[in-house]
Amino acid sequence: MTRTHFPGALHFVADGPVTGLALARRPLEHPSATVVCVHGALDRAASFARLARRLDDLGVVAYDRRGYQGSRDLGVGSLDDHVDDLVRVVAAESRTGPVLVLGHSFGGLVAMGAALRAPESIALVVAYESPFPWLVRRPGAPAPAHDDPRREAERFFRRVVSDESWERLSERQRDSRRDDGPALRADLTALTGPRPFDPSALGVPVLYVYGGAGDVAHYRALARALEDASPLVRSVEIPGAVHGAHLSSPDRLAAVVEAAWEGACASA
Repeated sequence: MTRTHFPGALHFVADGPVTGLALARRPLEHPSATVVCVHGALDRAASFARLARRLDDLGVVAYDRRGYQGSRDLGVGSLDDHVDDLVRVVAAESRTGPVLVLGHSFGGLVAMGAALRAPESIALVVAYESPFPWLVRRPGAPAPAHDDPRREAERFFRRVVSDESWERLSERQRDSRRDDGPALRADLTALTGPRPFDPSALGVPVLYVYGGAGDVAHYRALARALEDASPLVRSVEIPGAVHGAHLSSPDRLAAVVEAAWEGACASA
């Protein structure tokens, strides 16, 4: 099957439902729903641009979480702060049609937290390789460091992406990543605190997605644990996909999101 890709890209807008939150959208006439994309640690809204162009029938909204990139003036946020922001973004988008939330990595925790807080506004959550150390701890997962957060951001990027990718960045791009160090530290700290919510209380369908080219054993075990916790959670593996699937495998991730939405519509 040949996929049709709309040429529209994500464009940052002048205002949004949360003052100071840098929000971008890909407008689409008569979308079947809107996907709100929530980025993970040391990422930003713009990283969803490739994926947005491939979601044929879905409007797309993404934003820089507070403390990151264009939303740094809001200061570093806790997980609760991020959930609050997402609930407000979803509430605004749900006025014009159904909303599903795609959370990448840490963004999936934000998405599930919002689904628990405002289930009436979210039709579906898709979480890609989101950590849930309270259920399955990943061996060797780094704890937040206690030195310079700028150095911590560089170490995190090199570990999660690669040394080669870091070296290819310009000095300005490296500084931009380093400036997100305090927000990164807050995300990592949240993963070492008390369990923020009970997945068995979910009232919204959740699709947990993971790639087959990374730590597949860990994510497969985590998917099973989430499925055991709630009958509303199911999972799917994207063969060969890495952690940054929204960047490296946008076609396949888009197909999974679209199929999940079609399935949710059919079930409804």
